[in-house]
Amino acid sequence: MDPISILIEEISNQRLWYKEFVLNRNDYLKTKGSIDTDFYLVVNGSLRIFIVDEFEEQTIRFGYKNNLIAALDSFIHERPSDFYIQAIKKTRLKAVKKTELMSWVVSSPENTGIWYTILENFILQQMERERDILTTSPSERYNRVLKRSPQLFQEIPNKYIASYLRMTPETLSRIKKS
Repeated sequence: MDPISILIEEISNQRLWYKEFVLNRNDYLKTKGSIDTDFYLVVNGSLRIFIVDEFEEQTIRFGYKNNLIAALDSFIHERPSDFYIQAIKKTRLKAVKKTELMSWVVSSPENTGIWYTILENFILQQMERERDILTTSPSERYNRVLKRSPQLFQEIPNKYIASYLRMTPETLSRIKKS
């Protein structure tokens, strides 16, 4: 069983989810400048994490069914975040408080190991994404993401995938056709 599935199962078994709620399409889970130290499970639906630079929105991550999602900068430092998290479609979430999650993490060496494995995998994914954006062509980026996350292309509209891949929707459409 993968570490994220183990974590989700353990949070459920320990009854640490303190709320469950629904966001409608385009609703925000969090906005820039807010503090959010909760960790979320996407029960169904989809969300995007993005930043707004001086010219446009830049999508940096997605969350869909059985993904964990958080504004990690705010979660870790307990300060206002630079990120927005928005529902792409109607989304049901469960939340666990940071204090409860971290109490579980430190309650055993096995739990600490699971948490570190999740963080390591996240860091490696981010490094791979950054390398792709900086060093590969648009078609290579598309093919790597398609291979790594095929579910993304069934859950997320093309305009957000194009933003995530740092290309125009037209370029993404051309690449998909070829």
